[in-house]
Amino acid sequence: MTITTATVDTSLWLRRFHPKPDAPVRLVCLPHAGGSASYYHPVSRALTGVEVLAVQYPGRQDRRAEPCIDTVHGLATRVAEQVATLADRPIALFGHSMGASVAFEVARLLEEDGIVLKHLFASGRRAPSRHRDEHIHQLGDNGLIAEMRRLNGTEGKLLDDDELIRMIIGAIRNDYKAAETYVYRPGPPLSCPITVLTGDSDPKVTVDEADSWRTHTTGPYAMKVYRGGHFYLNNHQTDILETIVDRLTSG
Repeated sequence: MTITTATVDTSLWLRRFHPKPDAPVRLVCLPHAGGSASYYHPVSRALTGVEVLAVQYPGRQDRRAEPCIDTVHGLATRVAEQVATLADRPIALFGHSMGASVAFEVARLLEEDGIVLKHLFASGRRAPSRHRDEHIHQLGDNGLIAEMRRLNGTEGKLLDDDELIRMIIGAIRNDYKAAETYVYRPGPPLSCPITVLTGDSDPKVTVDEADSWRTHTTGPYAMKVYRGGHFYLNNHQTDILETIVDRLTSG
């Protein structure tokens, strides 16, 4: 695939909360199912020496009026168009949960176009080749909300606001559909380094499923396991940021 970038408007998809025009590397962060670019605002604020850009998917916040994209491959194609415009400097990707699947497919598209990532960080997601038969997106609204509460993400207070949750439930369901219907298409492994981050009690991914990411690159591979569930990263931000900086500034 040849990525088309001639008419790309990155301001719609990529949010720079703290521009760092002189940073030697860019980190593009992809949200989880139901998440938005603002989830990565603290990461952008905390990291120095790295320019952080956060992906804003259609169908949420200021893009709420736009139709959602309900496949990982569809999202990856659009995101890859945005990321390819940043190739004047080294690029790394960080994806959590569904965002890790999208990031992997973005990395594949970029490599097909001759752009090799500085690093891929895959968080809270089983390896692309490890499939689970999941159907949360087919539940009624109450069932979907109960699943989000079970995962105990950042939406805790949001889930108590019935009016607000009803406004965004469509985008959440869409993302669950994308994540649950994602099918890995066999192909050559990536050549970029991969670091996998996961919680030791995550109901969405076992440590073994996470460790299978090692088969998806010919480059360096590492995995870090933290105490916690699906949103383990909310309690380990300092260590995770140190890991990111170490991987992006070494070598």
